Amino acid sequence: IAMLIGLYMRHIRPGRVMEASAIGVALLLFSVFAGGWIDHNETLRVYFDHDGLPLAFAIIVYGFAAAVLPVWLLLAPRDYLSTYMKLGTVILLAVAIVILRPDIHMPAVTQFTDGTGPIFGGKLFPFVFITIACGAISGFHALIASGTTPKLLANERDIRMIGYGAMLLESFVAIMAMIAATVLEPGVFFAINSPAGVVGKEAIDAVAKINSWGFAVTVEQMNQLAKDMGESSLFARTGGAPSLAVGMASIFGNAFGKGLLALWYHFAIMFEAIFILTTLDAGTRVGRFMLQDMLGNFNKKLGETSYMPSVIFTSSIVVAGWGYFLYIGVIDPNGGVNILWPLFGIANQMLAAIALCVATGILVKNGKLKYAWVTGLPLAWLVTITTTAAYQKIFSDDIRVGFFAAANDLSTKLAAGLLPPEKAAVAPQLIFNQQLDAYLTLFFVAMLWIVLMDMLVVCTRRIAGKPVLPCTEVPHSETQLNNAWVRD
Repeated sequence: IAMLIGLYMRHIRPGRVMEASAIGVALLLFSVFAGGWIDHNETLRVYFDHDGLPLAFAIIVYGFAAAVLPVWLLLAPRDYLSTYMKLGTVILLAVAIVILRPDIHMPAVTQFTDGTGPIFGGKLFPFVFITIACGAISGFHALIASGTTPKLLANERDIRMIGYGAMLLESFVAIMAMIAATVLEPGVFFAINSPAGVVGKEAIDAVAKINSWGFAVTVEQMNQLAKDMGESSLFARTGGAPSLAVGMASIFGNAFGKGLLALWYHFAIMFEAIFILTTLDAGTRVGRFMLQDMLGNFNKKLGETSYMPSVIFTSSIVVAGWGYFLYIGVIDPNGGVNILWPLFGIANQMLAAIALCVATGILVKNGKLKYAWVTGLPLAWLVTITTTAAYQKIFSDDIRVGFFAAANDLSTKLAAGLLPPEKAAVAPQLIFNQQLDAYLTLFFVAMLWIVLMDMLVVCTRRIAGKPVLPCTEVPHSETQLNNAWVRD
């Protein structure tokens, strides 16, 4: 759909934004309804019903295409169309919550605050901030705001609305997501999100385990819920997306009618997929820009964004980087979320800390010391949070928290022959994954502290009146496009 809209705007009807928008939104909504028809058609269903591994490779191919193809053909129209879906869904969800005022069933605090929960390992501090991730603060937005967004702006006056407004919307979505999750019965929530490796593969075993924690749920209840949502099963659907979709569907169903629960559920799944794919395509493209910029220091030709061999090479490197972690997350018997999400949350907030380091340094170097606390205070908090989380993920003796501890525990059990055959077959891969995550986390925290210490040295020298390297901001220059957008 995005490529069709890109071609429509570029070659068929240039400048007809409203026409292209109407066509794109109509096709998006049609795809939601068509998905239901295909699901009930046994002949067509087999072509769209795939396991996690083929879908992972499809996403990898998409990420590569988004980084290589011209931005007008795929990235810009896809993100543009997804904006309608995001805004519309979030506003509709907020209206439904206000109208319905659903009861929150999840207790404010559970026994899992000690870090023994089935979904995530680690205590409330610091991992609640790492878990919320970009809903709290997003370093990824700093990359996009300094790479992709400026290239798409017609006027600098739009920066605050687009950049700051997008982050406010992101936090608003996080609040909506938490409400949607907490309106579920706790037993249902844990049945959906607990990995099969923790609660068992059989429904009866999972229900018994969850009930032993003090959260009531039955097999019949979960089977009926799956039927209502148009799914074969909702047990061990880890990652957060299915439980969020069930919560959103329940809210929409209670507000606008329960006859369309399955439609609301799959609509919510598509809404979440749109959010995730935006991160992949834009992130891959920004990663490619950064890698090309670095390689340009060694070979000028490699730094040219129009030089296709460099574009393909750097895009392949970036896609291979995140594609590998997507792959190991899919094959992980514990659901993948235990490996991927802490690493994502820590890396994301370390990016935010690095961005705040840069901002603080610029303020001090430009003689704005009295404003440095604006970025300095959140920087201090983020450094504390991310360093604490990284330390625990690397060095904790708890096998549910520490990467090295988990790897060593698996190695010991594998050597002693204590693992079932199916787990023993994938144990070497899981051991390597845990060790790799530990070294990556160590690398991330080392980079953070290098940047932080460098910023502190520069700021100290500037305050003391000693010479420092000047800022390398590009001088402001008027553009022809800017003149056409001047406002009174």
